[in-house]
Amino acid sequence: MKKIILSEGQTDLYLQKCKEMKKLFQFFVLSISFFCVFAGKGVTQQREYIELSVYHAGDTTQLRQLNNFLQNAYVPALHKSGIDRVGVFTVIGNDTAADKKFYVVVPYSSLKQKETINKKIEKDVAYQNAAGDFISAPHDKAPYKRFERIFLKAFEFMPKIEKSGLTGSKGNRVYELRSYESATEKIFKNKVRMFNQGGEIALFQRLGFNAIFYGEVIFGSKMPNLMYMTSFENKAARDEHWKTFGNDPEWKKLSSLPEYQNNVSKIEIVYLTPADYSDL
Repeated sequence: MKKIILSEGQTDLYLQKCKEMKKLFQFFVLSISFFCVFAGKGVTQQREYIELSVYHAGDTTQLRQLNNFLQNAYVPALHKSGIDRVGVFTVIGNDTAADKKFYVVVPYSSLKQKETINKKIEKDVAYQNAAGDFISAPHDKAPYKRFERIFLKAFEFMPKIEKSGLTGSKGNRVYELRSYESATEKIFKNKVRMFNQGGEIALFQRLGFNAIFYGEVIFGSKMPNLMYMTSFENKAARDEHWKTFGNDPEWKKLSSLPEYQNNVSKIEIVYLTPADYSDL
């Protein structure tokens, strides 16, 4: 084999090229590694913030005012601002309840986006015109008794609000909103882990619960707690899904694990029906 002898200048150039190729190869390997790690864990998506507003009405007049405001002013303004998944729900049995409620679910990519959209809506002439009576209602003819706002951050294993995927009549659907409180923040984090890494979300997905969101409350009157919403074609489908869930071997195994015992101290359940103009 013929020996190749390089000059001093050629040797320096050769070594420099080798260093550049080595750096390029290391960058390539590192990029592939990051892609594999994040793709494998399914955490490439940014976790959304979820605003849950609860409007309390004292009579059907206030319910009509709230519905008109949401349908003709607020939801269109959110759509105009780029929010395409707004959920609007009333409580099943609202007509006979003393405290009648509207639930409104809005996703944001960040708390900053929430602030930006609020400012944008305030300057929206079409919104101001459509919402005029609602905004300028006199003190003795308020369109609601009170309202509350809860902010959540979507779970790692379901980072964005999803549409239900249901195909039946909206009038028959049942949306189930659950709130799980825990005794301490440490115990609360254990329940969140049970949903994510523990596999509870995956179990709900496998059994077809049509989840809308899972989120940990970051601002609210009841903390520490998490909330999630599932959806069903009707009440019978809801009952059948939960019966199947309770009897599922995977759930029995998961719920019996020592590390997940006593991580929920209080459960509240609200049954909702979507408004005709709800995106979810």
